[in-house]
Amino acid sequence: RILKLHFNKHYLTSVEPLDLEEFLMSQLRSGDSALMQELGDFPDDDLKVEQVEKECRTVRHSVPKDGLELDPHVRDCVKSYTQPNATVTVRIFRTLRVKSPTLAGLSDDSGRTLTSSDFNLRSLTPDKRVEGLLAFSSHEELDRFNQEARQGNRHPELFALYPPADEEDAVELRPIPDCPKEHTGDRILIRCQTMKFEIEIEPLFATMALYDLKEKKKISEDFHFDLNSEQLKNFLKPHTPHIDPSTQAKSAIFSVTYPSPDIYLVIKVEKVLQQGEIGECADPYMTLRECDSGKLEKLRVQAETFCQRLGRYRMPFAWATVNIMDVISTAAIDRDVTDSDSLKGGVSLCLPRRNSERYNTIDDQFCNVSAFKPATITINTIFKQEGDRLSDEDLLKFLSEIKKTSNQRRVKTIPGSIKLDMSPVHETPLGSLSTELIPLIPVSEKNQSRAIKEVLEFPSSEVYVPHNVYRNLLYVYPQRLNFVNRLTSARNITIKIQFMSGEDPTCSLPVIFGKSSGPEFLQAVYTPVTYHNKSPDFYEEVKMALPARLTERHHLLFTFYQISCQQKQNQSGSCETLIGYSWLPMVNNDRLQTGQFCLPIILDRLPVNYSLHTPEKLPPQNPPVKWMESHKGLFNLEVQAVSSVHTQDNHLERFFTLCHALEGGATFPLRVREEKIQENKLEHELKLSIISLSSSRLEPLVLFLHLVLDKLFTLIMQPMVIAGQTANLAQIAFESVVSIVNSLHNSQELIRDQQGRNSLLATYLYWVFRLPDPPRDILPSAESRYSTMGRATASAVGSMLLQSRIRSSSNPDIPAPPASADDAEVKNILSAKVQRVSPNKISLLFFTTVCVFSLLQQFHEELALQMVVSTGVCRENAYKYAWFFFELLVKSMAQHVSHLDKHSVPRRNHFSDRFKDDITTIVSVVTAEIGTILVKQQKTVSKTFYFHSKCVSMPTLISMRLEFLRILCSHEHYLNLSLFFSSPASAPASPCPSISSQSSSSCSFQEQQRILGLFELSQEFKQKHYLTGLLLTELSAALDMESEGYVQRKAINAIYSLLCSHDLDHRCIKPEVRAKVAALYLSLVGIIIDSTNYLDFTGIYTYTQTGVPEDDLENVPPINQSVAMAIAGNPFNTLGRNVLQGKSVATLAADTSRHLLVCFLWVMKNADRSLIQRWTIEMPSSLLNKLLELLTICVSCFEYGGKQSGDKVSTQALQKSQQAKLQLEEALLRGMGARGEMMKRVGGMDRTIGQRENLRWRKDLTQWRQTNDRQDKTKAELDQEALISGNLATETNLIVLDLLETIVQAVPLAECKDSMVGGVLKVLLHSLTCNQSTTFLSHTFSTLRALVVKFGDLLFEEEAEQCADLCQKVLQYCSSPVDENRSQACATLYLIMRYSYSNASNFSRVKMQVTMSLASLVGKSSDFQEEYLRCSLRTILAYAEEDTEMQNTQLPSQVDELLRNLNSILSDTVKMREFQEDPEMLMDLMYRIAKGYQTSPDLRLTWLQNMAEKHNNRKCYTESAMCLVHAAALVAEYLSMLEDHKYLPVGSVTFQNISPNVLEESAVSDDILSPDEDGVCSGRYFTESGLVGLLEQAAELFSNGGLYEAVNEVYKIIIPALEAHRDFRKLASTHEKLQRAFDNIIQKGHKRMFGTYFRVGFYGAKFGDLDEREFIYKEPAITHLPEISHRLENFYIQCFGDALVMIKDSTPVDRKQLNPSKAYIQITYVEPFFDDYEMKDRLTNFEKNFNLRRFMYTTPFTKSGRPRGELYEQYKRKTILTTMHAFPYVKTRINVIQKEEFDLTPIEVAIEDMQKKTRELAVATHREQPDAKMLQMLLQGSVGATVNQGPLEVAQVFLNEIPADPKLFRHHNKLRLCFKEFIMRCGEAVEKNKHLITLDQKEYQQELKKNYNRLRESLRPMLERKIPELYKPIIRPRLEKRDSFKRLSFRRAQEENS
Repeated sequence: RILKLHFNKHYLTSVEPLDLEEFLMSQLRSGDSALMQELGDFPDDDLKVEQVEKECRTVRHSVPKDGLELDPHVRDCVKSYTQPNATVTVRIFRTLRVKSPTLAGLSDDSGRTLTSSDFNLRSLTPDKRVEGLLAFSSHEELDRFNQEARQGNRHPELFALYPPADEEDAVELRPIPDCPKEHTGDRILIRCQTMKFEIEIEPLFATMALYDLKEKKKISEDFHFDLNSEQLKNFLKPHTPHIDPSTQAKSAIFSVTYPSPDIYLVIKVEKVLQQGEIGECADPYMTLRECDSGKLEKLRVQAETFCQRLGRYRMPFAWATVNIMDVISTAAIDRDVTDSDSLKGGVSLCLPRRNSERYNTIDDQFCNVSAFKPATITINTIFKQEGDRLSDEDLLKFLSEIKKTSNQRRVKTIPGSIKLDMSPVHETPLGSLSTELIPLIPVSEKNQSRAIKEVLEFPSSEVYVPHNVYRNLLYVYPQRLNFVNRLTSARNITIKIQFMSGEDPTCSLPVIFGKSSGPEFLQAVYTPVTYHNKSPDFYEEVKMALPARLTERHHLLFTFYQISCQQKQNQSGSCETLIGYSWLPMVNNDRLQTGQFCLPIILDRLPVNYSLHTPEKLPPQNPPVKWMESHKGLFNLEVQAVSSVHTQDNHLERFFTLCHALEGGATFPLRVREEKIQENKLEHELKLSIISLSSSRLEPLVLFLHLVLDKLFTLIMQPMVIAGQTANLAQIAFESVVSIVNSLHNSQELIRDQQGRNSLLATYLYWVFRLPDPPRDILPSAESRYSTMGRATASAVGSMLLQSRIRSSSNPDIPAPPASADDAEVKNILSAKVQRVSPNKISLLFFTTVCVFSLLQQFHEELALQMVVSTGVCRENAYKYAWFFFELLVKSMAQHVSHLDKHSVPRRNHFSDRFKDDITTIVSVVTAEIGTILVKQQKTVSKTFYFHSKCVSMPTLISMRLEFLRILCSHEHYLNLSLFFSSPASAPASPCPSISSQSSSSCSFQEQQRILGLFELSQEFKQKHYLTGLLLTELSAALDMESEGYVQRKAINAIYSLLCSHDLDHRCIKPEVRAKVAALYLSLVGIIIDSTNYLDFTGIYTYTQTGVPEDDLENVPPINQSVAMAIAGNPFNTLGRNVLQGKSVATLAADTSRHLLVCFLWVMKNADRSLIQRWTIEMPSSLLNKLLELLTICVSCFEYGGKQSGDKVSTQALQKSQQAKLQLEEALLRGMGARGEMMKRVGGMDRTIGQRENLRWRKDLTQWRQTNDRQDKTKAELDQEALISGNLATETNLIVLDLLETIVQAVPLAECKDSMVGGVLKVLLHSLTCNQSTTFLSHTFSTLRALVVKFGDLLFEEEAEQCADLCQKVLQYCSSPVDENRSQACATLYLIMRYSYSNASNFSRVKMQVTMSLASLVGKSSDFQEEYLRCSLRTILAYAEEDTEMQNTQLPSQVDELLRNLNSILSDTVKMREFQEDPEMLMDLMYRIAKGYQTSPDLRLTWLQNMAEKHNNRKCYTESAMCLVHAAALVAEYLSMLEDHKYLPVGSVTFQNISPNVLEESAVSDDILSPDEDGVCSGRYFTESGLVGLLEQAAELFSNGGLYEAVNEVYKIIIPALEAHRDFRKLASTHEKLQRAFDNIIQKGHKRMFGTYFRVGFYGAKFGDLDEREFIYKEPAITHLPEISHRLENFYIQCFGDALVMIKDSTPVDRKQLNPSKAYIQITYVEPFFDDYEMKDRLTNFEKNFNLRRFMYTTPFTKSGRPRGELYEQYKRKTILTTMHAFPYVKTRINVIQKEEFDLTPIEVAIEDMQKKTRELAVATHREQPDAKMLQMLLQGSVGATVNQGPLEVAQVFLNEIPADPKLFRHHNKLRLCFKEFIMRCGEAVEKNKHLITLDQKEYQQELKKNYNRLRESLRPMLERKIPELYKPIIRPRLEKRDSFKRLSFRRAQEENS
C-alpha cells in the first residue's frame, strides 16, 4: 500500500499490488504445497532484541560508594552509565557480497588446464582413449549421459566467484555506528627515568602537566611523582605513616584531543620547606659538586632536621619544560605507515569540523600524535623558580619567550638533567589506573612494578561526546593571597585546604587525592610556602572526589597559617601560627558552585552555622566576628568541576529537577534556583523548561544527550499526574525532541556519517534508546475528564495537513479543497496550538484532545501520531530529519514485537489499524516533501508537488526511485514480499507429448504466447510480484535512455546486488527454491536480450582477434590469421561494432555490461530447464539468433585472463578513497552486537580463502584496466585471485553450454533446424577460441561429438566453413600439453572423420581441412609443441584400428594415409621450433616450407599468410605486404586459369611492377589442379573478392611501411576489378587512399627513411649449412652496425657460448687462419650500388631504395698492409655483391650469389672524395628551402683553415707537380677539373650563405669569405697548369664506345697490370 503511494504517480503505469497478508493466508491455508508453506511464512527468530553489556575500561564501573541514598538525577545518571546497551538486530539472511569460495570448494584447474598458464612438459606417453566413445544406444541416452557429467561438481553459487559490487550499489546495510564510549584523545605515555642534580642532599618532589601555549591553557591535570632514594624518603617518615602503591607511580598517560604545535610538558620541582629564599636554597646546587663531601654532609644533616620538623610543608624550587610536539615531529613514523591506521572511535565522534579546519593550518606531522617512534627526552635546562613569578600566567609568559628566543631570559638555571621516555599508547599498558584510581583492564599481576596513572585531559576546545562513565571530580586552584596592607608580620604563609561535610573538625572528608609517596586520599592538604612573601602566588592544584549527594552543609574550608622555619628557643610545640579562615559552600540553590571567587578572611574563630552562608553574605553574629581588612576579598581561587552528574547549565538543571519532581517524592513548593514553584504551576513550568531545552548550550546538551532524550521519550509516553490531574506532555516533548534533532544537525561542530546523519543521534538510536518504562496506572476517574479524539478525526487532521502543505508549498493563494465536516475541529486544535507561547495561560485543550486514545498507548503509536498531527516548523523539521524518527519507530516497533512474541500474538495483530493509517499518512507526507524539494531544485513552480516529468529531469527521477527501490529490496524478507513462491518455476502443463519425441506436434498458439509472455514484463506480473516488477520496469526504462550511463549503471547494479544476495542466501540453497527465485526474474532475460546491442564487451580482457564478415571486406584486418582461422575469432558477423543494428554507439560500460550478463547467466543457471526448453522451441528465429549472440558475448566477457591478468578480472571502477572504504569495512566488521558478529562470521572466515580477511576481492586492486601494478599483492593472493577467476570462467561457460544443449535438444521440434544447429556450433567454436579450463573443454568436446553424431550430414554439407574452423580448433587441442584436453580432442577428431566418411566429398573435404589446419597451426602458434601432436596422431590411429565396425571399410587406411601426411608436415616444421629466437632463420625455414607447397596452392597461401603475420608482428610491414602480394599473385594465377575476365590480372606477370620476385608464383600449372570437390583452392581467398581483399591488405601494409609508390602499383591492379563491378563506394575510398599516399610522398619528401643493409658472413663448421655463406640483411632505417652486431651476437652466444667470435673488420676472411672449433660472424655495412645507366631511371629516393639486388662496401688499405696511411699511399677496394632476389622480398635476408671487387689508386680515391664533396655542396646550395646550418657545416669542412687532409692538402699532394707517369695524366687532369668545379661551388655556397646569415654572424661570414679567397688563391696556380700532352691536336679519332668513368678506369688498370 505504501509503495503504491510512492510509485503509482504520473510516470509509471498504475498497478495495484496484491494484498500480501490476504494472499499469504489463502495460499498457506490451501496447503497446495509443503514447499510453499515452508517458503511463504516468515521465521520466528528473525528479530533479536539484546542487552549488550557496556564496554568498561576499568575493572568495575565507576559508581558512587554503596549505602548512599542518591538523588533521583544522580540515580538516573548512574543507571544510564552502567546499564547495558539495548540493540535490535534483524537476522540478516542476505549478505553484502562478503562470501567467497573456500579453497576446498574450488577446483584448481589453473596449473594444468587453463591455456594461459605455464605447463610442465610431461614425457611423451600414449594417451588414454575416451571411454564409451561409440557405446550409446540412442541420442537421448547420449544427451542424458552428457548432462549428468556436466552437472557434477558444479559451483552452486555463481556470485561467490564474482567480484563484489560497489558498496554504494550493494544491498543496503547501514554501517553500525560507533559504540558509545568514554572519550580519549591521542594518548602518550611518559615515563620518568631520572632527575639528577649535581648534588643529592634532600628529597625532591615533582609534578608534570601539559600546557597549550596557543590556547593559553593548561590541558591536563597534575601528575605527582618523585624519584627519591629510600634513604631520602626516610627523612619524611614521621609525616608519612604509610605509602599507598598508587602514589609511587613514575609513569603517566596523557591524552591530547586537539594537537597543536605549541604543547609543552612542564615539570615543577619542590623541596621540603627550609629557612631562606628560593635562591639561597638553590645556591648549593649551583656551586657545590659531589666531591665537596664535607659541605654536603653538613647540608644533609641540616636537610634531615628540616624534613623532620617541616616535612608536611613544601617550597617551590625549580622547573623545566619541553615542547613535546617537537619531539613527536622528529620521531614521527613515515606518513605512509600511519595513513592505514584506522581512526579511533573516540576521536572520530568528537572532533568538531572547525577544529579539523584548524588542523589544516598546522603542519601535517602534528596531526598524528598517535604514531611516532618511542623517544627518550633529556632536559638539561632546569630553571630556578622565582618567588614573585609562580602563577600560571607567569609560566605561560615564560613559555612564549622560550618559543620566541633561543636564548632564555636571564633566568638562573640549576645544573642537572631530567630524563623521560615518551611513546604513543595504542593499547592500555598493564597495571594502569584511571584518573579515579580504579584499575584499568588489562589488570597486572600482584607483584607488578609501579602503577601507571591516566592523567585527565582538560581539552583546549569543546569535545562533543556524551558522558558515558560516572565521573564527579572537583579541582581547586588557590591563586593569590594579598596581605600587603596587613600590619602583622605574617610571612611564610600556607593554606590548609579541607572538604567538610559539617562544621565539626571531625567532618573533614578523606576525598582529596594524595601526592607522590603518601596515602591515596587525604583529609587536608597544604599549599607550598614562598619564603617571606606577604602576597604569595600559588600554583597548587587540589583534586577532590565529590560526594554523589551534596548537601548545603558541604563546603571547602581554607585555614591560613604562618610557618616558623627556625625553631625559637623558648618554642617547642607547633611551627604553625593561625592567621584566619575562609570557606566556600559547595552548593548554592542546589547548584554546584564553580568558577572564580575572591573570599574575605575571618580572624580568630569560625561562627556557628557559618557553612550555610557564603563568607561575603555572612549575617551579623553575636559576638561580632573579626574580619581581616574589614571584610575585603583577599583570597583569590578558582574551582572547576569535571562531572558527568552536574550539568552546569541552567536549562538542563531546571528540566531535570522538574522531571524528578513529577516522579514523586518532591515537597512543594519546589525550589528551583531562586524561585519557588507551587504544585499547580508545575505543569506550566515543566512545559516551559521542555521548550527551552534546545536553547541550552551545545556542549552540555551533547554531554547529557542520552539522559535528555530518555526523559523526553518518557514524557511522550507517560501521562503525568499533577495535583490529581493527568497532564499529557507528549506533544510538547515531541516538539522538543524535533528541536534538539534540528539543532544537532545544524551545528557545524558535529560530524555526520556517510548518509549525512548526525553521528551522535545515530549512536543513540542504535545503542542507547530503549522503550520507556510502561506508564504508571492512572485513576479511572481521570479518564472521564478528557474528551479523546476519535480515529476519524486523527486521520482527518492528517489529510488536512497534507492539503495545507500543498497550499503552502506551492501557491498560498490557491483556494483549499472544499472543507470537510471535520474542519472546525481541526481549526480548534490548531488554534489551541498557537496559544502555547503564552507563559501565563497555557491551554490544555490541545494536549487533552490529541491525547492518547487508550492510556496504554504504545510508544510507536504515540510517536507516529505525533508525526501525523505535528504542524508548522516542528512538522517541517520532523520530516526533514525523518530518518531519526523512522529509525526510532523501527526500533520501538521491534522491541514491541519482541515483547508480543513472548505472548504468542498472531502476526496480523502486532500493530493496530490506526497505527497503520498513521504510517500511510506519514509516507504520503514524505513523498510530498521529496516532490516539493525536487520541484524547488528545478526552480519550477507547479500547482502540485507529485512527480511531474516536466518538473524533474527523468534521469534524476529514475535515479531517486532506483535508490529507494534498492533500499526497499534490501529487506531480508524481500522474496516473501515479492511472493516469489507463487512464480511459475516450471513449464506449464501442455497438451504436447514429450519434448524428446520428434513426431510431436506444435503447441497451441495460446500456449506459445503464454510461454513467451513469462519472459516479458506483463501487468499481471507487476501486480503479483510488485517490488520485482517495479525494479525491472525501472531497469527497462533506464536502458532505453541512451545517454544516461549513470542511471543505467545504477539500475543494473541494483538488480545485480539483489541476485547476488539471493545467490548467497542460505534460505535459497534448495534447487526448487532457486528455480522459484529465478522464475521471478524471467522477464529480466527478455530485457537483457533486447539490450544486447547496447552491451560493450570491447573493454573485456580477451585474447581473440575479431574476425571478418564475408560481405564487408573493407574491414579486413591488416593480417588475417589463416584460411582456416578466417572467421574463428568471432563467429557472429553482427558483433562488429559498426554492424550492430539500432544504436551505433555502445551505451553501457564494460563493467556494467558484465554485471548485466552475470545476472542473465544466474537466471539461466537456476531457472527450470523444461521451462527454458519450451521457451527456446516457441521463440521466433530472430529471437533465437539474438539469444545465441548474447551467449557468444557471455563467453568473451568471462574469458579467463590467466595469472598474469588475475587483477583484470574485476570490472569495478574505484569510486571511493582508500580510507573511506577502510572505515566502511571497519564499521561492517567491527563485531558490535549480533549483526556485527554475523558480519564477522560470514565476512571474516568463510568469506575468504584461507583465514586472511584481506584476501577477498579487493576493489582497489581489481580495477578494470589493462595494466595494473600488482606490487602490493603477495604471490598467494595472485594465485588465489587467478583460481577464483578461473573457476568463474568455467562456471559461466558451463551455464552457456547447458543452455546450448537445451537449445540443441529442442531442435527436432523447431522449425528452423538448420540455422539453429549452425548458430549453436558458432557459439561452441567461439568458446574454444577463448582460454578455457579442462573441465569446460571436456564437456564442450562431448557436446561437439553429440552434434556430429546427431547432425553430421547437415554440418558437413551446410556448414563447410564452420567445419574447417572445427578441424582447426580440435587439431589445436590435439597439440595441447594437457593429457585430458588432448584425449578429448583426439576422440572428437576421429569422430569427425568417421561420420564424414559416409559421404566421399565430405571426407575429402575434412582431410583437406585437417591438413590445412595443421599447416596453419604449426606456422602460427608460438606455444605449439609437436611431440604432443605426434602423440595425438598415434592416438587417432589407435581409434581407427580399434573401431571394429569400420574395419571392413577403407576408413582405417584412409586415416593412416592422412596421418602419415600430417606427420611429414610436422617433420618439416620441427626445425622451425629451434629457431624461434632467430627471426631471419625462422623466415628462411617458413619460406622453404612454403616453397615445398608450391604444388598445393591452399597450403602455400596459408604459409605465405603465416609469414605475413610473423613479419607484421615484428613491424616489418614491407615484407608482410610482399608476402600478401605473392599470395595475391598465386590467387591470380589460379583465377586466370579458371575464369577469363579482362579486368582480372593475367597471372603473376601483372605484378612485376610491384616486384620482379613475384614471377616465382607462376609455378602453378594445369597438371596439379584437381577438381573442386577435392577441396583444392576451395578457400574463400581463391575468389575475386579474396584477391581484392589480399591486395587491399597489402596496400595498407605498404602504406604502414612508408612505400607509398607501391601502394599506387597495388591499386592499379585492384581498380579494374572494382570498375568492372561498378563498386563506386569502394572506388571512392580507394582513390581517397591513393590521394593520402601521394600526399604523404609530397609532404615527407626527402625526409623519408628506408631500410639499412648489412652483409653478414658465417664461418665455421658449427654453423652447419650456413658455413661460408653470405647474406644481405635488411634492417629498419637508421640501424647502426653495433645494434645488429649486438643482436646476432646475443642470439648465437646462446647457441655456441664462448665459441662465438665477432670479426670486427671487413677484410676478406682467410679460412686457414680460423679456429675450427669456433664460430665466426663478420658484419659489414653495405650501400645499394647502381651503374650510371641505372641512375638515369632511379631518380627519386624511393627508386634508389626499391628493387635492390646489388650492394657495395669499400675497404681502405695501403700497400704496406695498414688499413690507413697518408694521402699518396691510401688505396680503396670496392666490393659489389649481388643477391638472389631483389629487396624488398618475402624475407629480410637474401643469399649473396655473386661477388666482384676492384681497387682504386690513391689519386682515384682523391677524385671520388672531391666529387662527393662537390656534389654535397651543390645539393645544399640549390635546395628549395636551404638549411643554413647544413650549408655552413659543409663550407667549414671545405674552406676552413684548419681542416686536416682538407681540399688544399689533397691538391698539394696530387696537383703540385705533373706526374712522371703518362698513365696518370688523365687522372691528374680529372682531379684538376674536379677542383675547378669544387672551387666554383664553394664560391656559390659562400654567396648563398651571405643571404642566410643573421646579424650576429657577419664576422663569421667575413671569415668564411677570407678563407675562401685564400683557398682560391692557393689553388689558382695548380688549377691553371695544364698537361700539354693531353691537349695536343687529335689526328685519329678513337671510335671505341665510351663507358662510364669507373668502368673505364677499372679496365685500364687491368690492362696496365697485364
